[in-house]
Amino acid sequence: MKQTVIGSAAESKYDAIRQIDGGVCAAKGFLAGGVYCGIRKNKSKKDLALITSQVRAACACVYTQNLVQGAPIAVTKANVSDGYASAIICNSGNANTCNANGVEIATGMCELLGKALNISASDVVVASTGVIGKPLDIEPIASGIGPLVAALGDDSNAAAEAIMTTDVHKKEIAFEFTLSGKVCRIGGIAKGSGMIQPNMATMLGFVTTDANITPAMLQKALSVDILDSFNMVSVDGDTSTNDMVTILANGMAGNAAIEADGADYDAFCAALSAVTQYLSRSIAADGEGATKLIVCKLAGAADKASAIKLSKSVINSPLVKCAMFGADANWGRVLCALGYAGVPTDVNRVGVTFSSAAGAVEVCKNGTGVDFSEELAKQVLLESEIAIEITLGDGTAFATAYGCDLTYDYVKINGDYRT
Repeated sequence: MKQTVIGSAAESKYDAIRQIDGGVCAAKGFLAGGVYCGIRKNKSKKDLALITSQVRAACACVYTQNLVQGAPIAVTKANVSDGYASAIICNSGNANTCNANGVEIATGMCELLGKALNISASDVVVASTGVIGKPLDIEPIASGIGPLVAALGDDSNAAAEAIMTTDVHKKEIAFEFTLSGKVCRIGGIAKGSGMIQPNMATMLGFVTTDANITPAMLQKALSVDILDSFNMVSVDGDTSTNDMVTILANGMAGNAAIEADGADYDAFCAALSAVTQYLSRSIAADGEGATKLIVCKLAGAADKASAIKLSKSVINSPLVKCAMFGADANWGRVLCALGYAGVPTDVNRVGVTFSSAAGAVEVCKNGTGVDFSEELAKQVLLESEIAIEITLGDGTAFATAYGCDLTYDYVKINGDYRT
């Protein structure tokens, strides 16, 4: 599918945010690498990624709320409990979930990397992604650590590639901004294509910055940010067992430390949002088998929680997703999804408009259909990015959710994912 270019820094209210190259290596003191070590059967796909910081960095994480969780999450939670980390290691091809020795393997990965980098094993964030319930052998990883460390450099492409599973496109971005007169940089990579419906984050995301910010304020910034970014993405309604988003901030930009709310904290949050919004939309656009990014923009809800639930109900509807795939302006399916979301709303005041680069077509007003051109609607819905704009009459709250269409290829991919 065509990759949608999104997340422009110009969308931020902070004009000083500027998109740059480099991904997770854009910030000072960070290196990254990726290699094939033997976890995957396909030797043409890298399966082991590494990100390192020159100095110990403040660290914040958010994790899946699925009760079934991968062993790396438990190990990472323990390792970063002091608010600091120096490196991130991630394998693809195996989720290391529901394995009897999963914690042992995840701990072993940290220990192997710690020795190779001469850092404490407890300063390592460990992550895994891939098939659930498949035993993970430590041997390929042990043999791959040396080449992985040797592959470290200032290009994040290999790391972005090594964390991919069914993803078609690498997902990486970086921005430059200013704090206390000091130029700072922030960048990220992510993976996610299927089993995506967050209760916190939707996939694996790794963000690095050279901004100086305390672990407590970093955690606050990330925990707030995901509510409007990663938490608003859904490809198929399934919450993964291994979802994790991690951010490292090493302070090497030299700005005055962000220790409390204020202008610098707000500017940092804006830069973080630029990264996470780009990655979130990229994940939705690259959903398994997807051909279209669907953005549901809902306004006029009674409160924020209602706006979130209603907008996500629309992008999660299999029938809405199928209609978007077929470029069919079947707006009744949108109202149906609003009606079963479990949120009280005045259905007689609902309005729906479909829009894209090809134009806009109003299809529903005050809960009933309006005359519209089927030809124009078809052209609007044939674009690779479609907005479903919904207006309610319940209040002033709004939310934006990101999803994708449902295609034949989604079933093909997931029908034989393990075998």
